[in-house]
Amino acid sequence: MSRLGPVITLAAGAVLAVGLGVASVTATPAANDEAANTAAEAPSAGESTAAPSRSSEAEADATPSPQRTEPKKIAKADYGGYVKGNGGLIAISIRDGKAVAYFCDGKAEAWFKGSESDGELQLTSLGSAKVTAELGGGRARGSVAVGGKKWTFVAPTVVKPSGLYRATALVRGAKLRAGWIVLKNPGGGYTQVGAAFEGDTQVPIPQLRDDQPTAPVTVGDTTIQPEDVDGFIEEMQ
Repeated sequence: MSRLGPVITLAAGAVLAVGLGVASVTATPAANDEAANTAAEAPSAGESTAAPSRSSEAEADATPSPQRTEPKKIAKADYGGYVKGNGGLIAISIRDGKAVAYFCDGKAEAWFKGSESDGELQLTSLGSAKVTAELGGGRARGSVAVGGKKWTFVAPTVVKPSGLYRATALVRGAKLRAGWIVLKNPGGGYTQVGAAFEGDTQVPIPQLRDDQPTAPVTVGDTTIQPEDVDGFIEEMQ
């Protein structure tokens, strides 16, 4: 009986070893098959498995398109200066983008109207007369064309009493109109230039008072009331 114990034990060990070997052989193919199936289901390089999210599409659709900005307009500005090569003066006034200008050399004269936008000025008068200018740096730089001639100018900003003045009246059935440009001199005092017409006839024009340019003046035998540009810019548009 004492010899049977080791034999049985060895036999049992041999049976256990055989069983473990079989289990190992059986488990290995199954693991290989599972790995192969997993590899087959995995996406190839370069493929994306994620579908575009609806939130991303919604955000793309909600992206605002660029909006067109409105041109900037000058609220209020006045310019005045000498016309090069002519000796006359030009004055320009702007109110909320609306603009008027007056050119006069004592003989020829012209009123202009139009608009300002983004620092650019385009004004027209009768016939081919026009004023174009760029505004910036406290100056208006441009050209004035009158009577087939064209000159350039640089007109700095000005403050009252410098600027534009006008007066109108009805005299003997004819319209009397007068215009002035007042410009302060660097050394003191003021330079004035203007013209007056009764109908189509030019008549002598009086000087405005430097300290009170809107005080009444007399043209011929008619008393008229000059206005600064704020009083007539809307009427001219």
